[in-house]
Amino acid sequence: MHCPHCSSEHPYEDGGLWVCPECGHEWSANAPAEQAEDDGQPVVKDANGTVLVDGDSVTVIKDLKIKGASQVIKGGTKVRGIRLVDGGGGHNIACRITGLGDMNLKSEFVKKA
Repeated sequence: MHCPHCSSEHPYEDGGLWVCPECGHEWSANAPAEQAEDDGQPVVKDANGTVLVDGDSVTVIKDLKIKGASQVIKGGTKVRGIRLVDGGGGHNIACRITGLGDMNLKSEFVKKA
């Protein structure tokens, strides 16, 4: 069993709930798995719980540091034409940000525009 929030391989059962020790997410063992019906890929949701699909436009909700650079992605930056990927470290959105280039983002830091 994997955590539906962060995909950790280390959740444990506590009473009637499953608990992820890495992100703290809790869910019911009887809850249906969050899978897209057509392609079997996990459902990707934004910070507000809205389901995202390829081609959506999103807005960054807070300033994000860019690893290995002195620049930041400012909160309020609009990103068009996202692609959903299974990237490392929880990064599940691939996109191109004007002035910064190709980036991978975590869906928890964006909202659907």
